Amino acid sequence: MTSTPIAKPEAAALPIFGLLGAILSVQVGAAFAKGLFPVLGAEGTTMLRLAIGALMLAAVLRPWKIMPTRRGLPWLAAYGVTVSVMNLLFYAALERIPLGICVALEFTGPLFVATLGSRRLLDLVWVGLAVAGIVLLSPFADVSRGLDPVGVLLALAAGGCWGLYIIFAQKAGAELGARTSAYGMAIAALVALPFGFTAAVPYLTDPNVMAGAVVVGLFSSALPFWLEMMVLARMPAKVYGMIVCLEPAGGALTGFLFLHESLSASQCAGIAAVIAAALGAAVTARAPIPSPG
Repeated sequence: MTSTPIAKPEAAALPIFGLLGAILSVQVGAAFAKGLFPVLGAEGTTMLRLAIGALMLAAVLRPWKIMPTRRGLPWLAAYGVTVSVMNLLFYAALERIPLGICVALEFTGPLFVATLGSRRLLDLVWVGLAVAGIVLLSPFADVSRGLDPVGVLLALAAGGCWGLYIIFAQKAGAELGARTSAYGMAIAALVALPFGFTAAVPYLTDPNVMAGAVVVGLFSSALPFWLEMMVLARMPAKVYGMIVCLEPAGGALTGFLFLHESLSASQCAGIAAVIAAALGAAVTARAPIPSPG
């Protein structure tokens, strides 16, 4: 009889720290991206972020060593297109509303996907709590703060794309593993090119703008996408879902520290409701929530 090897505590903690690093990296990258909006606009910033991220991931992961098959190509294409549309919508929303609110609204997408089709009363409770959070974050909850309704709708649409991203990344990642992120980012950059090229091309030789774009590409695309693909191979989906619930809080904190964005009491309550709903859904899930990789 052979004994099962017990994982060392530091080995078990490494994926958790990796995922927390990915969450923090995305929010810091978003804060830097918002600083580029006055120059490049949301579309130009998105295009440069994806293009630079694609080059970084290609250099590190060398995706050409494993070529996608004809069977897996549709899933890979769907993954890349979804990544592009999700980022275009998210940055367009971020141009209009605070980072913490934008992340919380986007986060409702994968939450609804996780509970879709469930007939359990408990899952309906989590959906209801998330809806309450959306209401608290809506422009009508606090008219004095002047929240842009278009920004709210764009963030919710980005959330819908995030839900699709989870499904497509799982399908594509089954064949390509961590290299899925490199292929997907390249496809995403090509899709975003027509939307952001005109805005970005006058600044391609500006060292200050391009330095900012490299920072955004690194922290928003290359580093977190690579970390997530590596983490998901070593972490149960339920644990992943629980930790990712911290993302809206990370967005609010990053917005406060880097962008000086203050939130009202009702907006903080809305973010807390979304986090609680996502955490509850992750903890009580009967089956692992679909995730990339």
